[in-house]
Amino acid sequence: MSKPAFRVIDADYERDLALLRAVREPVFVIEQHVPLALEWDTLDPECRHVLALDAEGRPIGTGRLTPMHTIGRMAVLADWRGKGVGDALLGRLIAQARAADWPAVSLHAQIDAIGFYRKHGFVTEGGIYIEAGIPHQSMTLDLTSHGN
Repeated sequence: MSKPAFRVIDADYERDLALLRAVREPVFVIEQHVPLALEWDTLDPECRHVLALDAEGRPIGTGRLTPMHTIGRMAVLADWRGKGVGDALLGRLIAQARAADWPAVSLHAQIDAIGFYRKHGFVTEGGIYIEAGIPHQSMTLDLTSHGN
């Protein structure tokens, strides 16, 4: 059985806002009950965004890289989870951070996603905390080593 066809592109916040919304709102606002006012912030226009698109060009996943060297708003539509979309999105964001010569990148992982990020070399830091009503754990990836 072949993997479903999708591609990851660099997105432009203003041009691709409707595509970003088509992923982030169903995942965060509808599924996870994050208030809409918390989902969209003033940082969004300053971030580098990536989009995963299916074979027909429909948005299926997204993530962002902030100026503070963090990865955030990683989301994949339910029907596409477990099919490599999150791996491809995270890989693209890590590659962008490396290209910018960042020494490390960090993120706030939802507890259920810690294993996913560990698989990519992230390590946990500190204790568990609540963000937008959801338990999270801070994680960091050292970009100075060559194994990631």
